[in-house]
Amino acid sequence: MRRSPALLFGVAAASVGVDQWTKHWAATTIAFREPIQVVGDLVRFTYTRNSGIAFGMFAGQSFPFYIFSIVASLAVIWLWLRHPRLPRVRQWSLALILGGAIGNLIDRVRFGEVTDFVLLAWRGHEFPVFNVADMCVTTGVVLFALVWTREPEAGPELPAAAAPGPRDGLMEGGHGPEAGADGAGDGSGSAAGPVAGASADRPVA
Repeated sequence: MRRSPALLFGVAAASVGVDQWTKHWAATTIAFREPIQVVGDLVRFTYTRNSGIAFGMFAGQSFPFYIFSIVASLAVIWLWLRHPRLPRVRQWSLALILGGAIGNLIDRVRFGEVTDFVLLAWRGHEFPVFNVADMCVTTGVVLFALVWTREPEAGPELPAAAAPGPRDGLMEGGHGPEAGADGAGDGSGSAAGPVAGASADRPVA
């Protein structure tokens, strides 16, 4: 199907909106509080600020990590513009990556850090705290990897062949349904003449 600007920017905008709203909620509701259990110890909400990249990696470094968000956004736009026809799943993958990258970019520009608040734990092992933007980027990258090389792009539609005209169906050798007066219109291509077995001076029985 043809690429849809409404799908790309609509999904990206929705991702940014949900991401920013949940970060605002975390900053105003659960900041400086004990973790809130959502699904036992498996899923908890806990407020933290991350100066590194996704999932708390490289925190505390002075590198301007907002460059990664800008590069990711530009890469998505480039891929989208490069492919006029994109299956819907591919468009969703690009839209989620774009929305997640912009969501974290807004935090870095405003605060110099990113708000994280989702904590996963399993049998005493805790996963790095993350946010909705991280989930969007991760989901988009997984979809991108699964479908980008497996689903062939639909080729351009070819115009339908013109239907043959009333005189285009002549058979090889010049004979056809309208062979002329000599063919008697029977399609056989034989010239009209006396029927075999009948004399010229006697009517056919």
